[in-house]
Amino acid sequence: MSRPPFPPFDETTTAQKVQAAEDAWNTRDPEKVALAYTEDSVWRNRDQHVVGREAIVRFLTQKWERELDYALRKELWAFHGNRIAVRFQYESHDAAGQWYRSYGNELWEFTEDGLMRRREASINDVPITEAERRIFGPRPEEERGVGFPVF
Repeated sequence: MSRPPFPPFDETTTAQKVQAAEDAWNTRDPEKVALAYTEDSVWRNRDQHVVGREAIVRFLTQKWERELDYALRKELWAFHGNRIAVRFQYESHDAAGQWYRSYGNELWEFTEDGLMRRREASINDVPITEAERRIFGPRPEEERGVGFPVF
């Protein structure tokens, strides 16, 4: 199995990889998202360690059961060879209706066939009101490649 574009990345292929990741995560489909990772992919997500594609599916299923109406934006930070760094923000609400904006950074490492073998994510959550929301569903075509505010 492979997932183009392939490393070593350049500016164009890196932007494609970041947008593809954003698009996939916005589907909130754990099975679809997990296909971008190696069978033995290793994650650090906040304080959790997840190893393997099956564990990724379980992790994402539980995540999107808690984080309702999840909508994500990713932005390229840096890249070199087979590694990409991104910053991201997403918004979601819990079952009680409290909205959150989550800010984070991810470090990604890819195999030569374009699958991600390592993902390290640091994430902070900030409670927001519904009126403070600014991310509504997947990114519209006209906003692709456009940065987003830090806060």
